[in-house]
Amino acid sequence: MYPDIMEYVPGPHKKMKKYFQDIYDITEDFIKHHEKTLDPKNPRDYIDCFLIKIKEVKITNSAFYIKSLPRTIQNLIFGGTETVSTTLRYGILILMKYPEIAEKIQEEIDNVVGRDRSPSIADRNQMPYTEATIYEIMRFCDVIPLSLPRKLSQNTVFRGFSIPKGTYVTPLLTSVHYDRNYYAEPNKFNPNNFLDDKGSFKKNDAHMPFAAGKRICLGESLARMELFLFFTALLQNFTFKPVISKDELNIQPTGTGLGSIPPTYKCCILSR
Repeated sequence: MYPDIMEYVPGPHKKMKKYFQDIYDITEDFIKHHEKTLDPKNPRDYIDCFLIKIKEVKITNSAFYIKSLPRTIQNLIFGGTETVSTTLRYGILILMKYPEIAEKIQEEIDNVVGRDRSPSIADRNQMPYTEATIYEIMRFCDVIPLSLPRKLSQNTVFRGFSIPKGTYVTPLLTSVHYDRNYYAEPNKFNPNNFLDDKGSFKKNDAHMPFAAGKRICLGESLARMELFLFFTALLQNFTFKPVISKDELNIQPTGTGLGSIPPTYKCCILSR
């Protein structure tokens, strides 16, 4: 978040450039293989589609050029794959801590989906408790407490402070997720934060895991679909139990910065 400062500070973050370069090198190898085996009529994945688009688009300053491909793949990994997988890991830990909530989700899955087919996005509207729990997992776990920096496009006055055009601003999303004006007990995990008196799902303006405004995360709809499908499919087929007493489970992050990292844990996975 502060590269000009961190360049001069010792620590493990110095290895980040090497790790990013490793990912870049691996990605380039994949791209080269795709270029050799590309069949424009039968694209296999994102890389193939991107390569086909490069050949189709013949305009100057196009977003589709070979050097941008590995960078966009990196964005997909860190902006999508990593955040979703971290939320799943954290969510399973939370549900082991509160097995009564997991049981309610499983009851809703059995009533709406059953056991004979896989859950689908069409089931989402009929499963308010499951949806509310996933929203609460995103709020409570706060996987991305800091939004990426924004640059002011004009002079702005915010809460009496004058901020000049061109200033970089980093929104603190965690301050919204734990705001007592919107959540009665923000430090407690409670799916009812996203349910009305009738048990129907309700949105909350203070739910911003994907940031806010015009620059909100492009992958929001995809991530929400993934989380719903993964959680429901897992809980439809399995029950997750801790190997220690649930009261001993630690749900505090092991580190918090740009992201919140869930603690390492072991679990027993039982087939339903």
